[in-house]
Amino acid sequence: MNPSSTSLPAPEGRGSVPQAPNLPARFTDTFTSRYVDTGDLRLHAVTGGEGPALLLLAGWPQTWYAWRLLMPALAQDFHVVAVDPRGVGLSDKPQDGYDTGTLARDMVALMASLGHQRFAMVGHDVGMWTGYALAADHPDRLDRLVVAEAAIPGLSPTPPLFGSRDANDRLWHFAFNRLTDVNEQLVSGREHLYFGHQFATKSAKALPDYAVQHYIDTLAADPEALRASFEFYRALDTTIEQNQKRKTRPLSLPVLAIGGAENLGASVGATMKLAADHVESLVLPESGHYPAEETPEAMLSALTAFLAPYRDRSTA
Repeated sequence: MNPSSTSLPAPEGRGSVPQAPNLPARFTDTFTSRYVDTGDLRLHAVTGGEGPALLLLAGWPQTWYAWRLLMPALAQDFHVVAVDPRGVGLSDKPQDGYDTGTLARDMVALMASLGHQRFAMVGHDVGMWTGYALAADHPDRLDRLVVAEAAIPGLSPTPPLFGSRDANDRLWHFAFNRLTDVNEQLVSGREHLYFGHQFATKSAKALPDYAVQHYIDTLAADPEALRASFEFYRALDTTIEQNQKRKTRPLSLPVLAIGGAENLGASVGATMKLAADHVESLVLPESGHYPAEETPEAMLSALTAFLAPYRDRSTA
């Protein structure tokens, strides 16, 4: 472990474990918030459990909190690291570095600082983008990769401008989020309207009000948090260029691709089959875009089965 990480202050306030609402029973007996200095920036991670390392990376507009329902069970077999990437939650919010190549390097540096040179990873939404980049750019670091509920810019087929109403309802935020600054002006002070609409329209089972409010309050509390939430999309030109190069080198590690039956479904697996040689595709019934919160039992069952060989080899 990086010695400098052990001397950092304990995270406090909104976004930290002590301030997170409605956590599972005894969650704080296992998990703690910590800052980790990667050398380039300070990241907030929630860590706990025993076993081989497992990195959990949520997507837009969520934080580590998206994994809370899965973390206690996963911690029985893994050392769980649920992280806020740059720009999110209590992590630093630099002006740039939101392309997936940089985000993947952040994750490698984070895990190395925690003493993990090799690990498994679960990435959802933008976390899926980063998971793909990490597997492609740092193949020696990942043992297994689980991805959920995203298309990957530069890899997935690009939808037409005048697509179906359903496609427009699911994807219109891509174009909006890439704008230079008018999106911040339009959303500032109306975070509940904009982000609340995203959660409401992309879930098959409504997320709890307290969870949605937690995510929105985190974004509304700091203008830099709102700006940074759009930077992942503003960096898409760079990410697309990177992915067009990555797809010439198919991934060789095992990949599990998870889609919600009421949102992206089998298209998640179809995307990863364009990028990897060994892909299992799973569609979760009654789930929309947020399977870790909508159908946590089914998500946990899928992760447990897929990660078992990694767990067993590491503990043998």
